[in-house]
Amino acid sequence: MEASTTFKQELLLREYGRNVQDLVNYITKVQDRAERTRLSQLLINLMAKLNPQLRDTQDYQQKLWNHLYVMSGSTLDVDAPYQLNAMEYLNDKPQPMDYPLDTPNFKHYGKNVELLVARATELQDPKEREAAIVSIGKLMKTLYKSYNKDSITDDVILGDIRQISKGKLDMDLGYIERNNLFESNVKPQQQDNNRTQNTGGRSKKSNRSSSNTRNK
Repeated sequence: MEASTTFKQELLLREYGRNVQDLVNYITKVQDRAERTRLSQLLINLMAKLNPQLRDTQDYQQKLWNHLYVMSGSTLDVDAPYQLNAMEYLNDKPQPMDYPLDTPNFKHYGKNVELLVARATELQDPKEREAAIVSIGKLMKTLYKSYNKDSITDDVILGDIRQISKGKLDMDLGYIERNNLFESNVKPQQQDNNRTQNTGGRSKKSNRSSSNTRNK
């Protein structure tokens, strides 16, 4: 299998350098097959050090031998541990990539937020839908803060959720603000727990005060 163009060879030269190509040219001119095989194995070891990222790929040793075969112009005749080929796929043009043509209405939130909102509108259970709104609101507030230096209020976040969902998602704004539901570092029941702890602390203090009064 012949390497029909020099493109493959030039491509590999950028990875291994001119000196490696000169060594390949020398090896192909060695008359003794056993000596060619020995020198080729030594060169493979050198190529592995020059191109260490190949070690993270599958069958990297076979790829190194194929690289050597390509640089020899498909003329290398040695006792290789693998079947050598010219890797014609190196001449293949890269496939065109499909870029998304639709842009999100709110660039600071991104397209994924719109997808999450669309999924949330499909929820039938009211509790699940409310939990989804809270999670999305937290994410939107975090994304907005990373995109803008200005702060954003809960009513703006909720309004954006309404607009993205076309009015299908909504919650009581007062309930959101009282419980800081759109704050990612505040748990929904944190305030209630704090109130319980504070009340318990005051009760203990009151009991101690009453006890001291009776003792007096």
